[in-house]
Amino acid sequence: MWKDYKPKKIKPGQSNPRLRLFATLIFLFLIALICRLYYLQIVQGDWYKARALRQHNVSSLLNPARGKIMLHEKLNGEDHLFPLATNKDFAFLYAIPKDIENPRAVADILFAVFDEETIREEIKEQVKKEKELTLLTQLAEVDKSEISAEEKIIKKNSLESLAKLKADSAEWKEIEASTIDRLIEKRKEEVLINYLKRVDKPGDPYEPLKYKLTDEKLLEVYAKLISDENRSLSADDLERKLEKIYLKGTDEEINFKGIAFSLESYRYYPENELTGNIVGFVSNSDAVMSGHYGLEEFFNSELTGSTGYLKGERGAGNTVIVNDREYVKAESGSDIVLTMDRGVQFHVCAALEGAMNKYQAEGGSVIAVNAKTGAILAMCSLPSFNPNNYNEVTDISLFNNPAILYQYEPGSVFKVITMAAAIDGSELSPATTFKDEGQIMIKGWPKAISNSDFSTKGGHGLVDMNYVLENSLNTGAIFAMTKIGPNIFAEYVKKFGFGEKTGIELGAESPGDISNLLRNRVREIDAATASFGQGVAVTSLQMLMSIQAIANQGNLMKPYIVQEIRHHNGQIELMKPQTVNQAVTSQTANTVLAMMVNVVERGHAKGAQIPGYYIGGKTGTAQVAIAGGYSADKYIHTFVGVAPAYDPQIVMLTRLDAPKGVRFAEGSVVPLWHDIAEFMLKYYQIPKTR
Repeated sequence: MWKDYKPKKIKPGQSNPRLRLFATLIFLFLIALICRLYYLQIVQGDWYKARALRQHNVSSLLNPARGKIMLHEKLNGEDHLFPLATNKDFAFLYAIPKDIENPRAVADILFAVFDEETIREEIKEQVKKEKELTLLTQLAEVDKSEISAEEKIIKKNSLESLAKLKADSAEWKEIEASTIDRLIEKRKEEVLINYLKRVDKPGDPYEPLKYKLTDEKLLEVYAKLISDENRSLSADDLERKLEKIYLKGTDEEINFKGIAFSLESYRYYPENELTGNIVGFVSNSDAVMSGHYGLEEFFNSELTGSTGYLKGERGAGNTVIVNDREYVKAESGSDIVLTMDRGVQFHVCAALEGAMNKYQAEGGSVIAVNAKTGAILAMCSLPSFNPNNYNEVTDISLFNNPAILYQYEPGSVFKVITMAAAIDGSELSPATTFKDEGQIMIKGWPKAISNSDFSTKGGHGLVDMNYVLENSLNTGAIFAMTKIGPNIFAEYVKKFGFGEKTGIELGAESPGDISNLLRNRVREIDAATASFGQGVAVTSLQMLMSIQAIANQGNLMKPYIVQEIRHHNGQIELMKPQTVNQAVTSQTANTVLAMMVNVVERGHAKGAQIPGYYIGGKTGTAQVAIAGGYSADKYIHTFVGVAPAYDPQIVMLTRLDAPKGVRFAEGSVVPLWHDIAEFMLKYYQIPKTR
């Protein structure tokens, strides 16, 4: 049964429990609010203040423009500067999928611009190789068949004739073209799947497509995108102005719904592989461009410049109000001007590449210096790499400069240094004679050391030092070394700069290895082998500079490749020639240089002769050191020459690693040297002296 509800009466002095509960809740809420305010205003006050400031303030680091690396170029008789490394804007193409109306059509266009030609060439090469393989298989089956040799020849000729007939047949060409198109269509569908994953995404506001696009590719994309049955355009009909594309010669802006681009600055190398291992490269992935290898790394701080800073407040309409005290201008990096000439460098690299292809060499280097100053006139080493695509290089050893990093046993070219040391340190002269028996025993060494021609010529009999150098006799070099003794010989080797880095401004450089000659008491066998260029290791640049000292009155110069540094404030810092030391007296240097002329006139380097000039030089055919001894079939060919020999202007080294089909240096690097030297003498208009 229901009863009437009657609230209890609260007696005087008795508290209301509901009121107590409500008051408690209010109190707890106030405590929580105070704690929250304390946390927000005190504990996290700085963070919220920063967030508030960010809504009103604008701040940004201002990256400087990286300095250029330039070399000289003659145009119409005048000297100009050409960039080896500079900065260039490339396009970054991206999609806005939510705005794309026909994703499949866009994907087709992207394929046509970026992939179709490459895939076509790959498939054509694949079909060609398959045809060649089929023919080779058929010919091999004929060889295995049990028919007579005469029948084999007839059948092989028939197969080859049939293959040629098919290749020249219009009907067969049509079939082949149809096969290629079918294979392209198959590959196309595979590529389109990847494009559609990016452009066919309704609601997606952003998808990257292609980085580092040239203007040509960018304009080609837009031309195809906006072409239809009513208007057909090509890339030549368009032009880019800043971050907009226009119909060429008009103010009509070209846009395509769902496709856009922005500009990004990249380091750019116009000459590609020409000087890859000289300039190095810049990693564009870094926040600030950072140089790696070569000049980019060695002069990174000078080229980088200094970062600026911008801080201001947002005004009406999202404008930026900047206070002068909160704006630090970025300072561009310094420009580097090299001692080299573009025309000479191009000729040197082309000649080296031709020689390497001719002799199928594994590698090669050419270095030319000013005989009096040590300034680098040309430097090329192959194989090289394209610094624009450094991230595609799979063999990182290509980043190194072989001319200054890789050390090798120089062989007979080192005999020039031995002869200079002996003439400077004793009464030895070009007319000094000794009896050559073709080989010689060294105390404490079990095997005889022989001349390279001992097996065919035996001993040469009584000969003088001119004859020794002209015919490159190992025994004669040992005889000359013994005139001053192993320890004094070792001192001269050091005076010519071996065993130490030259100090050229190219980063990673090897000091070579003459450790056998650094003992307190040098062993006779070590000095003997070093006298003809074995048992010691040098770099190509070290070997070149030692001959430069001979050509420069005995003065060894420090090689340098940077002529001047042009700072952003207009100041120009000139690099001056530096003398390292006096390796030998001027009289000794002149005497040895005359002996080198005899080598070209009457010895193993006749191929270096240039009409109108006296040329001095020396060849070296060195065995390649391997674990446990020397390679039986690999040699390094070197030639160092001076032109002209009287009043020297150019000293140049040519080197080929493991050339095939030619045994001695006189047949490979001497013709290479002649080709380049003749060009340089004409290019620099050096007067004839003969």
